[in-house]
Amino acid sequence: MSDRKKSVIVIKKVRKKHGAHHGGSWKVAYADFVTAMMAFFMVMWILGMDSDVRKAIQGYFTNPVGMDRGYSSGVSPIATGTSPAAVKTPQPLRLITRGFEEERFRELAARIQARLREAEGLREIAAQIEVVITKDGLRIELVEGGNGEMFFALGSSKLKPAAARALAAIATELKETQTPLVVEGHTDAAPFGPGRRYSNWELSVDRANAARQAMAAAGLGDHRIREIRGYADRTLRNPDNPLDPANRRISILLPFSSEPPAVRTTVAEG
Repeated sequence: MSDRKKSVIVIKKVRKKHGAHHGGSWKVAYADFVTAMMAFFMVMWILGMDSDVRKAIQGYFTNPVGMDRGYSSGVSPIATGTSPAAVKTPQPLRLITRGFEEERFRELAARIQARLREAEGLREIAAQIEVVITKDGLRIELVEGGNGEMFFALGSSKLKPAAARALAAIATELKETQTPLVVEGHTDAAPFGPGRRYSNWELSVDRANAARQAMAAAGLGDHRIREIRGYADRTLRNPDNPLDPANRRISILLPFSSEPPAVRTTVAEG
């Protein structure tokens, strides 16, 4: 037996190759499809936005330098299935849009102030018109001064002629924008005589509406007015002196259309 060669049995298994259609090429095709659908939904989402927001997005992709990419990207309308109007704007876009609106409001404020200064017979009254950007938007305030009868006579909702011309000048510049307006009326805390049903509430609303009518006469469409508000003496400009004539004022507010950017705080350790 030792001289006999041992025979070795070798079993060879042959693997059959699968057809090419079972390879990985379908994954590439599927990935392209998903990417195309994502792009489609993003385009539809952007088309549903306000024109100013679309311009801000275009500016971001044109020059994104300086944008903080560490903020949250917000909620995707694709994941939630909600409408574009109901989706919270991502933080970078909020930063872009707010910056864009602030710049637009600064330019508008400068034009309004220049027009008031240059208008004939309005130099004195222009000094009593404040145009500032606040956390709520662009606020234009016609603030009474001196004897408190520059814009309205005491207790009256009838505009003085110079006040009507000033509002017409303001309306001329506001016509160039599409931002909706809120017109507010404010009074001081001086009460009307006893027994009168007409109070500071009615007076503040009537004065705000008189301002709206003056701007409408200058060509500002009523469709631009979002609200007419009357605050009476509840939001005093000078709360330390409720009878100060400066508390009697008309406010025209152009609110920001975007949410304010979230404030990111850093907590120091140690």
